[in-house]
Amino acid sequence: MARTKSIEERVEDFFKKQLDSYQVKYFTKTEAMNADIDEALKRAPSKSGGSGNNYPDIKVLIETKAMRRIPVMMEVKGREGRLIKLDKDGNIELVTEFTSDTKTHKRGEKNYAAIEKYAVNGAVHYANAVLTYGSSYKECIAVGINGYEKADGTIETEIGVYYVSKDNFLFPKKISDYCDLSFLEKKHLDDFAEKLALLDLTSEEIEKKTKEIEMELDTKLKYINQVMQDTLQINVNYRVNLVAGMIMAGLGIEEEIEPLNPEELRGSLGKKDHDGYKILNKIESFLDKKKLPADKKEMIVSNLKSVFVYDTLWRPVYGESKLKSIYVLIYKEILPIFRTSYHLDFTGKLFNVLNDWISVPDGDKNDVVFTPRYVTDFMAKLAKVNMDSYVWDYAAGSAGFLVSAMKLMLNDAKKRIKSPSDLSAKETKIKLEQLLGIEKLSDIYMLAVLNMILMGDGSSNILHEDSLKEYSGKYEQGEKKDEDFPANVFLLNPPYSADGKGFVFVEKALSKMKNGRAVILIQENAGSGGGLPYTKNILKNNTLAASIHMSDIFCGKAGVQTAIYVFDVGIPHDTKQLVKFVDFSNDGYTRQNRKRSSQETNLKNTDHALERYEEVVNLVLFGKSYLQYFSEEEYFEDTITLEGNDWTFKQHQKIDMIPTDNDFQEVIKQYLTWKLSMVIRGDSKNEDWKI
Repeated sequence: MARTKSIEERVEDFFKKQLDSYQVKYFTKTEAMNADIDEALKRAPSKSGGSGNNYPDIKVLIETKAMRRIPVMMEVKGREGRLIKLDKDGNIELVTEFTSDTKTHKRGEKNYAAIEKYAVNGAVHYANAVLTYGSSYKECIAVGINGYEKADGTIETEIGVYYVSKDNFLFPKKISDYCDLSFLEKKHLDDFAEKLALLDLTSEEIEKKTKEIEMELDTKLKYINQVMQDTLQINVNYRVNLVAGMIMAGLGIEEEIEPLNPEELRGSLGKKDHDGYKILNKIESFLDKKKLPADKKEMIVSNLKSVFVYDTLWRPVYGESKLKSIYVLIYKEILPIFRTSYHLDFTGKLFNVLNDWISVPDGDKNDVVFTPRYVTDFMAKLAKVNMDSYVWDYAAGSAGFLVSAMKLMLNDAKKRIKSPSDLSAKETKIKLEQLLGIEKLSDIYMLAVLNMILMGDGSSNILHEDSLKEYSGKYEQGEKKDEDFPANVFLLNPPYSADGKGFVFVEKALSKMKNGRAVILIQENAGSGGGLPYTKNILKNNTLAASIHMSDIFCGKAGVQTAIYVFDVGIPHDTKQLVKFVDFSNDGYTRQNRKRSSQETNLKNTDHALERYEEVVNLVLFGKSYLQYFSEEEYFEDTITLEGNDWTFKQHQKIDMIPTDNDFQEVIKQYLTWKLSMVIRGDSKNEDWKI
C-alpha cells in the first residue's frame, strides 16, 4: 500500500540534480528569473485565487538555435495521484465556478483546489500567468512533476509536459510522454521545438476556447458596467468610449509603448497632467504607432476628449478619480483576457453588454444591434470566404463581419502557404488591402476601428462615411488610394429602417461588384414585397442562391423576423434556377434575454447547434445529400419569379391538406378518449354515450 506522506522535497531535489547533469540553468522557487516573468507572476492571482505571489518550484528559460526563447514553469508534488486532474471533458481543470452554496464556497466563488493540489494544473496556471500578465513571451512550457513512495520503498516518478501559447488561446496541449527532463538538454531543444509546431488546436478546440473567453468577457464586462452604474454613477453615454479608450491605453505596443500602469494615475489637479490627460496621451501614442491616417486619429481623439478631459471624471474624490477606479478594473479584469484572445469580436461584445443597460427611445426602430459572432462566422462561410477574398460591408457596425471574414482568410492562408515569409506577406495584404467597411455613426465607427486594430491591425480601410451618399467604391488611403476596391464578397446586416428594409444598401454594393457572393441578414418580409423595388432590380444582374428562415437570433434586442438571402453576384437570375430554401427556426440554441445573466445562460446549445450551423452551410453550398439534422420539409429547392417578392421560405412551403386514413383514425381516437374521460368524471350523461 502506498504511503500518504508527501515526499515533494525529495522529488524536487531529484529532478534538480537531473537538470544539473544536463547542464540546464534553472531558477528556484524564490529566485528572481527576469523582470517580465517575475512581475507577471507577482501580478497574477495566486494558486489559491488570492493576491499573493506565484512561486513555481523550478523555472527554466530555454533557447533554440533559431533564438526562440521559451519559459518553462515547473510544479512538483509528492503524493500518489497528484500529477494531473482533468475535468469531465478530459481537459486540464484550472478554475471552476461553484453554482450552488457549499460548506466551503459561496455561490459564484471560484474553486482553485485543482491548481493547488495537482502538479500539471499548477504548472499550467503559472504558464498562463507568464503569458497573460507579462509582455515578452507568447508561448510557455508547463511541466508537472509528481513522485511517491511505493509500498516496497522505491520511488515512482511521473511527468506531464504541456505547451501553452497565445495563438492557441492558452489551451494547454500535451507535447509527448516523458520520463525525465532530458528534453530540456541543449542538444535536444531543436527536436523539442519541432514537436511544438505540430500542436495547433483543432477547430473544435478553438470553438470551445472562444466560447469560454466570450463567456468570461461577458461576465466581467457586465460586472464593470454594474460598478459604473451603481457605484460610480457614470453617464451611460460615456461607458463605451471609456472602456474602449482604456483598452488602448492599457495594451501598449511591444518594445515601443509601455502599457499605462494604474499607479501612474495619481489624481493630479493640473490641467495638463490630470488622470484624463494621462490616459489620453497614452491613447494618442498608441494610435500614432498604429499609423492611422491623421483625420481618423483626430476623430477618435476628439470623441474621447469629451470623456477623459472635458468631463469631471478625472477629478479625485478622497484621493482617487473615477477614471482610475474604472481603469483598475479594466487593467485587472479585461486586459488579461484580451491578451489571450485571437480574432475575437471584442467591441461588438462590449457595445451589446453596455447597451443592455440603456433604455433606447423607439426601441422597435433601433438599428444599432450587432450580429452575434456565431452568425457572422456562419455568414462568412456561406460566402465562401478564402484567403483571396476581398470583403466589404456597407453598414459595418463594430466590424463583426470583417473580423469573421479575416479569421477565415488568415486560417486559409496558413493551410495553403508553406513559406513563412510568403505567409507573412499574405497576412499583411489581407489586413491592409482585402477588408473594407463603411460606418456612418461616429461612435459606432470608432468601435469598428478599435475592433480591427485589436484584431490585428486591419483598420486601414474602415471609413467614416454614408455608404449610400458618399462612398465611391474605391480605396481611400494607402498605396491603392483611388483604385476600385475589387470586392468579391459582400456581408451585411443593414439598418431595417432604410429604404427597402435595407435592400437599398444591397443594390448599391452589388452594382459595384463584378462577381462573387453576397450574404445578407435582413428583415424577412423584405423578400416578400417589403424590399421592392430593390429586390426586383437586384435579380437583373444577380442570382438568388438561397433563402434561410432564421431563428430568433436577436432575442429581446430586435423584434423582427429575419432571414439570410444568399446571392451569386454578376449572374442574372434565371427563372429555371433552383433556389435553396431552409427553415432554420430550430438552430439548436435555446435563448433568453436576462440582462444580468451570463452568455452561457442566455444562449444554450441544447440540440446540436454547432452541427446544425455546419449542416446549413453544407446544404447551401453542396445540396441535399448533406441532410442529417434537418428533414426534407425543412430543406427543399424551388424556383422564384423575377418580381422580387417571393423569396421567403413560407411562400414556397408545401402543406399537404388532403387527409389520410391515419389522420381520420387519429381524430376518432382523440374524440373517443375525450368522450370516455367525460363519462368517468360524470360530466356527460350515459345516454349520450353512443358508439
